[in-house]
Amino acid sequence: MLTQLVPEYLAIGHVTVDLYPDGRPVLGGTALYAALTAARFGLSAAVLTRGNFERYGPDVAEDLARYAREIALIVQDAQSATVFTNRTVAGRREQTIHAWAGPIDLNGLPPHWRSSRVIHLAPVAQEIEPRQASRLNPSYLGVTPQGWMRQWPRGHEGRVRLTQLRLPLELLSRIDGMVLSSAEHTLARDEIEAVGTRGLVAITRGADGAQIIDRGRSFEVPAYPVPVQNDLGAGDVFAAVLFLLRAEREPVSFAARMASAAAALRIQGLGPEAVPTRAEVEAFLERRGELRRS
Repeated sequence: MLTQLVPEYLAIGHVTVDLYPDGRPVLGGTALYAALTAARFGLSAAVLTRGNFERYGPDVAEDLARYAREIALIVQDAQSATVFTNRTVAGRREQTIHAWAGPIDLNGLPPHWRSSRVIHLAPVAQEIEPRQASRLNPSYLGVTPQGWMRQWPRGHEGRVRLTQLRLPLELLSRIDGMVLSSAEHTLARDEIEAVGTRGLVAITRGADGAQIIDRGRSFEVPAYPVPVQNDLGAGDVFAAVLFLLRAEREPVSFAARMASAAAALRIQGLGPEAVPTRAEVEAFLERRGELRRS
């Protein structure tokens, strides 16, 4: 069985159901996008999540089964999946949560998964207890902390708002890489400084590219101008590529260009199906004369 193997890339977080404007449910969530990215870059990848997807129709269940052929999945029981609606208003994303799958029990990890080469903590809705995560032992620990910064009326559906990021020191001191959005970074200044002085931080800005902070040194990586069909998951793909290439000890500048190119390919399609392969990303950069490791 897949769970008997140690994945090279383990993402932990809710696989979500995202409702499109026409009401159509589509699978999403950082953990799913990140693990699929790792798998399509040639790594063995896995997800620990919690949810119930059967109630959202056969298409959602079939999609999950199809992705399970690419990645190992452990799905803890729940009454519902975590369900979001996302819409863009005046250039900013507004997010509503309709249902919450509940906390993920990290004790449900197979013991050997705790030492996966890359572990990506990918909360989207307060589903991971940070102190529990401190007991994991990967070679590279990546974090996209957005889910620890989201608040909503618990027990009810409602608008999601951002709050200050507060991580325990025992976890913060072990983070190797962290990716946040431009909307989140002002609420995480202490964490950015703590990680950025000894590790890697990326602040994504959509069409304006990203700021990379690598052990105190800062530089910009541009976004690639491409037609946009849908941008959900683009930052998750960016983060996964950045983490897995840094775990492979690729230069930061090369990893950041690859991450930006992967995000550009993702936004030209729709949903997890549009997550690109390593070969597609390299071909994209090669056409632009930018496939260099420096």
